[in-house]
Amino acid sequence: MSKYLIRAMVLPMTGPDDFYPQGEIAVDGDRIISVGECGTAPADFIPDKILDLQNDVVMPGLINMHTHAAMTLLRGYADDMPLMPWLQEKIWPFEDKMTAEDIYWGNALALCEMIRSGTTTMADMYIAEEEAVRVVLEAGTRALLSRGMIESTKEAGMKSLRENVALFEKYHDAGNGRIKILFGPHAPYTCSGEFLRTVKREADRFGSGLHIHLAETQSEVATIKERYGTTPLRWLEREEVLGGHIIAAHCVYIDDGEMDILKKYQIGVAHNAESNMKLNSGTARISEMQRRGITVSLGTDGTSSNNDLDMFGEMRTASFQQKLVGSPEDLKAYDVLAMATVGGAAAAGISDIGKLEPGYKADLISINFDQPHFYPRFSVPSHLVYCARGSDVRTVMVDGKIIMENSNLLTLDAAQICLEVAKRAQRIASEV
Repeated sequence: MSKYLIRAMVLPMTGPDDFYPQGEIAVDGDRIISVGECGTAPADFIPDKILDLQNDVVMPGLINMHTHAAMTLLRGYADDMPLMPWLQEKIWPFEDKMTAEDIYWGNALALCEMIRSGTTTMADMYIAEEEAVRVVLEAGTRALLSRGMIESTKEAGMKSLRENVALFEKYHDAGNGRIKILFGPHAPYTCSGEFLRTVKREADRFGSGLHIHLAETQSEVATIKERYGTTPLRWLEREEVLGGHIIAAHCVYIDDGEMDILKKYQIGVAHNAESNMKLNSGTARISEMQRRGITVSLGTDGTSSNNDLDMFGEMRTASFQQKLVGSPEDLKAYDVLAMATVGGAAAAGISDIGKLEPGYKADLISINFDQPHFYPRFSVPSHLVYCARGSDVRTVMVDGKIIMENSNLLTLDAAQICLEVAKRAQRIASEV
């Protein structure tokens, strides 16, 4: 494994005041061994390669905590619709026609887009997740993967659970630990209490966790109220599904009492501002969650409800949305950067990513700051959130390996992937 000395402006995400205008990072194998001003690397550290990125800001890789990566196949296919008609009339019929190989190529396109825009870790929920495993291992990124489970019938639910178990047994900790397997019951309104309890038992048996949609729309809240006489989160607590590692996506409709439940069970919230806006789902109370000490991370959702995987755009939207419904002081630039890095790591349950610090994994990105939209430089965090675009990312390293250099992907063939996805998406659409 290689040793690198990286010279750049360094934003380590270890605290709001920590920034090295002339910094350096020493990487030995898959780990960071030092971070600081130039000249602070150990005297006996002899790098195999020096990366001179002094016009770039180097920061931790971004962590996309909720997506459905292979839905790149549906980008632009079904826009401008409410959630339930969108799912029932467009998305699910399209997905029924997708083969495992289609899903492989959809994941490949997603990883091209994620790497190019600085995402090094994703939390994905979908079908045929072994295809996501294939692509993640080839691309060199990091992922938490779960088999999305919808209990359309009891038999269908149990079949999907068996597939999730098999996924865990075969792939958990694959790729030098880059792949983690969680369990993915879709949502309270698509799974019975009995099924959710069964899924939770299996997750506990393997020492894993859950990734679930929660309180995404008013329609969901009304459905659960009609069925069970309470709210989605309270119902999960009543069904004894909470506890352990849980990633809850959306959490748009969470009242004050439920905030206490989120905090009590240390549930990691994955906020999806752009998807929530596009589907008219609503605005989650993210600033209040942060004030209460709830772990909040950031996700893009799938490209059929966003329609991109650019976490820089997601950060900007998330901050502006909270300011619109709250005050200009809500979700400041550094706070939303923390959601996309430190908060993502906390929600993922991974203790050695999300910061640039000795002993942490060498998951990092560089952003080309030698561009007009980054001048003058009064605040680097402000520019990263309010000015940066995913296309500004120049270098990506995961687990100490460079997977994009000078904006060139090194592990995936983007041209071939784009052609394959275009061909396959058109075929599927013609069959629906």
